[in-house]
Amino acid sequence: MNNELINNSVFQIKGANGSPINCEILFTFASNETQKNYIVYTDNSVDELGQIRVYANIYDPNSANKQLMAIQTEEEWNTIEAILSKLEEKSE
Repeated sequence: MNNELINNSVFQIKGANGSPINCEILFTFASNETQKNYIVYTDNSVDELGQIRVYANIYDPNSANKQLMAIQTEEEWNTIEAILSKLEEKSE
């Protein structure tokens, strides 16, 4: 998935049909356990339950290649979900 940084909090990805989709960065973090960097973002679309869709990928903040890579393990997803849950609790 190619993406282009528009500014510090918005970037663009290509959708399935090749059209650009603007995405807003919610947060990024580095994991000491996996030695990887993660980006959590939304395209502000809404799912069937009315909740905003949130996505997460691995990325390399130091690379000129701005590729997003798939999260590889259940442990990685658990870490991201735990962070999202904590953020949701704080916002309520």
